[in-house]
Amino acid sequence: MLIDRRGFLVGSALALAAGPQARAQAPADTETADFISACHHAAGGYALVLLTRTGKILREIPLSARGHDIAIDRASGRAVAFARRPGFFAVAFDLAGRAEPHIFAPESGRHFFGHGAFADGGRLLLTSEHNIETGDGVIGVYDVAAGYKRIGEFPSHGVGPHEAILFADGRTLAIANGGIVTDPTTGRENIDVDGMAPSLAFVDIKTGDLRAQHMLPAEINMLSIRHIAANAKGEVWFGGQWQGGLESSPELVGNAGIDRPIRIFEPVEPMGTALKGYIGSVAMSRDGRVLAASAPRAGRIVYVDTETGALRAETALADGCGLAPISDDMFALSSGLGALRTERPGETPLFATTVSGTEFDNHLRLIG
Repeated sequence: MLIDRRGFLVGSALALAAGPQARAQAPADTETADFISACHHAAGGYALVLLTRTGKILREIPLSARGHDIAIDRASGRAVAFARRPGFFAVAFDLAGRAEPHIFAPESGRHFFGHGAFADGGRLLLTSEHNIETGDGVIGVYDVAAGYKRIGEFPSHGVGPHEAILFADGRTLAIANGGIVTDPTTGRENIDVDGMAPSLAFVDIKTGDLRAQHMLPAEINMLSIRHIAANAKGEVWFGGQWQGGLESSPELVGNAGIDRPIRIFEPVEPMGTALKGYIGSVAMSRDGRVLAASAPRAGRIVYVDTETGALRAETALADGCGLAPISDDMFALSSGLGALRTERPGETPLFATTVSGTEFDNHLRLIG
């Protein structure tokens, strides 16, 4: 598969132009979108959907290919959605629909890894990227006011950076380096899985300097660190994806801090194999006491007590992956089968519905 960066951009522009105009408009003043997610329509085509807690779609932004995560700057009302890796386009848009979406791309020789974060008061966008020639991970830096012009980059200090989150200090970026070398000319093919080197890196965005880096033990080096969430204490919790045989899957959730190495969550009953070796996303409760981790291949969501490290609860949701914290003890969940529900760990869901004809992608983001 040849990489056609221009083709991706042209295709995205055509998708926007051909999208349903009624849903491209701003929602009525009486209705407010609560969540946003990338999705696939059962009838065909990809899109971003902004929807209420009851599953009503208020606005839709067509995409030319599958989307992944969405970065949100709530202060300005801006958001950016990224293509699934290897991604060659991103779509910036106004959450209130006051301006037309804007499409941009990484520079030649780079591709997106599906995630990004706003920084510097919303003036910059930081994106996880791949240097295709060297195989190194980089963090691209984009000037928002200049139409998301790429103005630089700094190393992710690892290979295959995926989710990256900015600490409350506005300066420290936590980066989940998945550790897998990929060849985008073949799509999503992984290379040298045995030689993987996943890590959590903490980087100063002002200088690009590495503040700390924590590697996984050699015996579980095939656990790709993909998705992360942090609490106010500076703990970063992660969910991994095992690249070895399922029968040998280790536990998939762990945490670390700038001054504390990685510690793997060890439940009373082993769960790595039961969760099919795959965590699709993670989310931290507002008070930082509960981590939710989704295992879509196993159809399960697990809730971990971050104070004790104990398994607090788990719930079943077929192909459930998207997670969004909406209070100190409540989460919203979405699935690839169109399910949308709200629940507290260990309790009967407070609300559940199915959005007909909509297959939600991996990530669900809270707008408000």
